[in-house]
Amino acid sequence: MRTVVVGTRRSELALTQTQWVMDHLQPSLPEGWELKQERIVTKGDQILHVTLSKVGGKGLFVKEIEQALLDKRIDLAVHSMKDMPGQMPTGLTMGAVTRREDPRDCLLSREGLTLDQLPAGARVGTSSLRRQSQILALRPDLVVEPVRGNLNTRYRKLMDGQFEAIVLAYAGIVRMGWEEKVTEILEPATMLPAVGQGALAVQCRSDDHDLLEYLQVLNDPETERSVTAERSFLHSFDGGCHLPIAGYAVNRPDGIHLRGMVAHPSGNPVLSAEESGDNSREIGKRLARRLLDQGAGVLLEEIRKGIQS
Repeated sequence: MRTVVVGTRRSELALTQTQWVMDHLQPSLPEGWELKQERIVTKGDQILHVTLSKVGGKGLFVKEIEQALLDKRIDLAVHSMKDMPGQMPTGLTMGAVTRREDPRDCLLSREGLTLDQLPAGARVGTSSLRRQSQILALRPDLVVEPVRGNLNTRYRKLMDGQFEAIVLAYAGIVRMGWEEKVTEILEPATMLPAVGQGALAVQCRSDDHDLLEYLQVLNDPETERSVTAERSFLHSFDGGCHLPIAGYAVNRPDGIHLRGMVAHPSGNPVLSAEESGDNSREIGKRLARRLLDQGAGVLLEEIRKGIQS
């Protein structure tokens, strides 16, 4: 007999994702094992008046949950992979990487206009420096403004007229069943996704060997290979998932193909490069070195100083 406590954020999307994991895990557990959900409020959920980059980035959505794992208040945690910092605390491990949903971003527009069709001066809501830099690289005449809160809150702000459009991860839209609200899906050539976007991270303690074994039913090897390359790339830049860094890997017959980007929040400059190969971690490191040779390190240091000031 064992009760496995599953930690999650309280947002509707987080609860939907966690329930999906629980529904797919339960049939593989031994008789007498049951799953119980515990909802945890993270610092990122509480601080809504400033952008993530100003208060420490998206690690704010996982820190309290990871501490609950370390304290053995919970046994399992479900995160959006794109919220995971490049480094994990000692004692914790990624028990599974779920099959990736659509990794692309999407645009929701109040008037049904695409990114190209939005008028000059239109307000676009996003708190992601990654999205901001790519929007402004394409449309420097738009005004990008921060929008925080869960999906329902962001959509309400759009419809209330605070923005002409907002940009969100399409995977979250699909999980919420909101596909009809989407005006335009943004291809990676237009908007390179966040590292890990579309996948879920199932995290547990490194020494929980029984649970780790059962979690394999949730793991998708192809997604794991892609996400490992992307996270290796991110980790090479000191794990700053709140910085304007993007990385997207796909599995091809000849190996893994990874495209990465580091950009200034203003949209200029945008540094990008590509790498291919068989070793996920090495591909990520090689791509990071290529961008560092282009000046990504200096650019990121400038951005960090700007955020802190």
